[in-house]
Amino acid sequence: MTRRSVEGSASALSIRGVCKSFGSGSVLADIDLAVGEGEIVSLVGPSGCGKSTLLRIVAGLEQADRGTVQIGARDVSGLPPGARNVAMVFQSLALYPHLTGRQNIALPLRARRLTRLQRLLGPLRLSASVRSIEREIDGAVDDIAARLDIGGVIDRVPARLSGGQRQRVAIGRALVRDSRLLLLDEPLSSLDAKVRVQARDEIVQIQRAFGVACVFVTHDQGEALAISDRVAVMLGGRVAQFGTPAEIYRNPVSLAVARFVGTPTINVLDGATDAAGRVHAAGFVFDVRLSASAGQAVSVAIRPEQVRIAGGQDDSRPLLRVARIEDHGHDGLVHLAGRDGNAVVLVARASRALAFQPGDEVCVSISADDALYFAEDGSRLAGLPVAMAA
Repeated sequence: MTRRSVEGSASALSIRGVCKSFGSGSVLADIDLAVGEGEIVSLVGPSGCGKSTLLRIVAGLEQADRGTVQIGARDVSGLPPGARNVAMVFQSLALYPHLTGRQNIALPLRARRLTRLQRLLGPLRLSASVRSIEREIDGAVDDIAARLDIGGVIDRVPARLSGGQRQRVAIGRALVRDSRLLLLDEPLSSLDAKVRVQARDEIVQIQRAFGVACVFVTHDQGEALAISDRVAVMLGGRVAQFGTPAEIYRNPVSLAVARFVGTPTINVLDGATDAAGRVHAAGFVFDVRLSASAGQAVSVAIRPEQVRIAGGQDDSRPLLRVARIEDHGHDGLVHLAGRDGNAVVLVARASRALAFQPGDEVCVSISADDALYFAEDGSRLAGLPVAMAA
């Protein structure tokens, strides 16, 4: 998917200083976030980090204790959900099982354009005005069904639709009112793995086709990186980092973000600096000039794809033992332990993983400029890599 630039674009959604507590527990603390027109932003984080609560505040289903929510040029902080012109798809999809796809999609238009009495008497179509409105609603539903490629199944009840088709009906119901902001609260969580990948690609295609700004909530960081223009990593009720998927993955601002983002989890080695500014960790020497005093504790983090392994021996490089191999087909993960112990020291991603066997002793190297360095409090340490690690 091509990432679209959002620099200088107008904000479809602006969240400023939003705080929320339930009882004595703080759920959200000083959230600032902006979503550009036509942009997909994912809120990602572990369960309980506040991402769904933030989405509900944007939708008007919850009220913030403090802060403002602006949609387009309008402050909607005090408005009820129906007055915000926001489309929302829930985790359960919330389709009425006794109604067809057509009837589910038509619901928001019928609620907006017909009185309660007209809706009750709608099937009788007693007045010319009601018949005219119903024809217009049918036309709008047919149009959006065609754009979502569900025209052939729209007259089925949800039980007779596939998971992907039900998702499209739910999105169609959300978009039929021509809303400019689409909120998705973990809509893929009930799908199996294969359908889930297909469904997330369809969400991107639909979002691009309609040009609507989208906020996507998920606990799956791989999913967030795959579909988003930008990602907000939420930890402990705060936005720990907000940036493009590449920025989040390659330049995490803290060890907590580095550990959360990426599959498998990033390798972390405990180390310390010497008088020359080098970092010693688990037998590796990283020749960097850190802004840290001699003897300062440093955590060294390395993505598995940055760990290089080779057979044979080399006195200039640490020797580790292959503990086990994960075969992923196109590549594999090599779990490496110390020569004299069972604890796994590193996990390496390698296209030649199957060339090794458990028990093999291998040389391991890591480039100093591929590693990330963090202080004891988890903050990122700046350094100037000057040589390859031994």
